[in-house]
Amino acid sequence: MTDQRQRHILCMKWGTKYGPEYVNRLYGMVRRHLGGDFNFVCLTDDANGIRPEVKCLPIPPLNLQLKPGQRDGAWKKLTTFEADLHGLRGTALFLDLDVVVVGSLDDFFTEPGDFLIIHDYPRFWRFGERIVGNSSVYRFELGAHADVLAYFRGHMEEVQKQYRNEQEFLSHFLHKQGKLRYWPAAWCPSFKYHGIPRWPTNYWRAPFVPPGARIVIFHGEVNPPDALIGKRNKRFAHIEPALWVADAWKS
Repeated sequence: MTDQRQRHILCMKWGTKYGPEYVNRLYGMVRRHLGGDFNFVCLTDDANGIRPEVKCLPIPPLNLQLKPGQRDGAWKKLTTFEADLHGLRGTALFLDLDVVVVGSLDDFFTEPGDFLIIHDYPRFWRFGERIVGNSSVYRFELGAHADVLAYFRGHMEEVQKQYRNEQEFLSHFLHKQGKLRYWPAAWCPSFKYHGIPRWPTNYWRAPFVPPGARIVIFHGEVNPPDALIGKRNKRFAHIEPALWVADAWKS
């Protein structure tokens, strides 16, 4: 079992899309669902309003060569693979700010593997082997995959042409090294794909927590505040209020 003194929860906040309340709620959920000691670290450009239990550190510079109007977006996550991330040592579990924790996190630190990530959710138009992971939840040893970031910094233009986003690049890079593994499928379900009743029952049945879920992933057009009030940012799509979010998503 991983030494609990070396367990870190990492998250990242930049810009104005997510306020400090997202970090504070994430800390509260982790504290309720992870036994023993851990360090909670937020890599951020603005620590205002973040609760004192969270250690706020600057996001390492990515040095992405941006074109006019281009944003570095989620490519910033690659900076978690710095050879020396602010002197942190041990095992890190990275969580996106908009996930909702609903079950025990203990096993995320004991599941075997060099690098674990969500197996990205299948879509009907995809063919062939599905390699890409969803980087809403991933675990790694700090400093162990510095070659990921080094390669990106040395081949930025090439990588951005070949891969749509950071999780595609990351997944394929580690897959080629034989280091990529996925969480058990039930642990990290998608709210959008797995937590909304099928049409037409979605008009009268409320969204639910999928069986076996530990962390519910909110990606695409629904986020936790919208789900809570029954709002879906997609035309002709309907959800009832996901009242379970109110019980889980709190500081």
